[in-house]
Amino acid sequence: MAEDLTSRIHEIGAAARDAARLLATTSSAKKNEALLAMAEQLLAQSEAILAANALDLQAGRKNGLSEAMLDRLKLDAKRLNSMAEGIRTAAALPDPVGRILKEWKNDNGLTFRKISVPIGVIGIIYESRPNVTSDAAVLCLKAGNAVILRGGSEAIHSNKAIASALQAGASQAGLPPAAIQLIPVTDREAVRILCEMDAHLDCIIPRGGKGLIETVVKHARMPVIKHYDGICAVYVDREADLAMARDIIVNAKCQRPGVCNAAETLLLHRGIAAAFLSDGGKALLDQGVELRCDKETISLIPDDLRSHHLVKEATEEDFRTEFLAMTLAVKTVGSVEEAITHIETHGSHHSDAIITGNAVTAERFLQGVDSSTVYWNASTRFTDGGEFGFGCEIGISTDKLHARGPMALEELTSYKYQIRGSGQTRA
Repeated sequence: MAEDLTSRIHEIGAAARDAARLLATTSSAKKNEALLAMAEQLLAQSEAILAANALDLQAGRKNGLSEAMLDRLKLDAKRLNSMAEGIRTAAALPDPVGRILKEWKNDNGLTFRKISVPIGVIGIIYESRPNVTSDAAVLCLKAGNAVILRGGSEAIHSNKAIASALQAGASQAGLPPAAIQLIPVTDREAVRILCEMDAHLDCIIPRGGKGLIETVVKHARMPVIKHYDGICAVYVDREADLAMARDIIVNAKCQRPGVCNAAETLLLHRGIAAAFLSDGGKALLDQGVELRCDKETISLIPDDLRSHHLVKEATEEDFRTEFLAMTLAVKTVGSVEEAITHIETHGSHHSDAIITGNAVTAERFLQGVDSSTVYWNASTRFTDGGEFGFGCEIGISTDKLHARGPMALEELTSYKYQIRGSGQTRA
């Protein structure tokens, strides 16, 4: 059985490699034609997709999925229309392939050109949301890559139906169906096989919980683009506008607490901590946020708030935790340097922010914090491909090589050098 699964997935990989060679030389017009046809097919096959989704929802309820998970899994006409519109938006974006990144000429007459090219074959391993099937396939195809998708077992019927519609659209435009392929089984062994398939796969992008990402990294024989945690910090400096700081931290923590760019740590400069807590601390408590504070911070909380049932003493582990809930670790620090040291020691290099009116202090923070995205006077919730103006994204990377931060079309390309001569030989 294991040999059959391995053989089946390697066949998928070989077909993807052949498709990738064709996609690498496919024109922008042809790719955009395919994308628009994919959007049409997604809507044309909406009845089948929603019926498949109903099967997943039924199984999810039977298996005890939470209401939040069921909501992430659910598709309806509005969400399908949104997915189709996302595909059309991607079609309208500039082609990331074939860009001249650099060009020069040597003394011997050789001309050099560095140009963007597709990565090749990309594996996407993800959980829960079936819309990722569309987003990932669309972005990869736009960037000239073949994609192999492996979604979560809870969305298997939905993912199959969506992938089928996307393949139909690509084929309608003359592109190979193998440009978009879905692993059609829920066997966890499929993840290991994909990770070890370096003969056909150029990189893997896992999207999901830390456990999934650690499994992929453990087995992968090719580059993995990922982030483990989103332990994002907001530092309120002594020269901050406290009303602005309150609004930013409430947004960063409360707007969507269960996502990777939500704030998990609040650092307060000792000079303003008490003043901030009397207003900003109250605003957070009013929103239902549990404040896990170090001892100094607790001593600075106004008496009328200190006894609040949501105010608790923090452990050291709280400052290394991605809560993904209405919980915030709070610490008092003495300087921007101490804030930077805390973030570098306890953070995850995802998204961190400083609130201050001092440009010199802000620049010290922006340069000193080694995270993929660093903010001055803005919420960490902006770490998103759409908010950056990239269109939809494939994920967030905290790696340092190749891609960092929100990953969109440009991050799904590599580059090569083209050298043109007139008979030159090396002495």
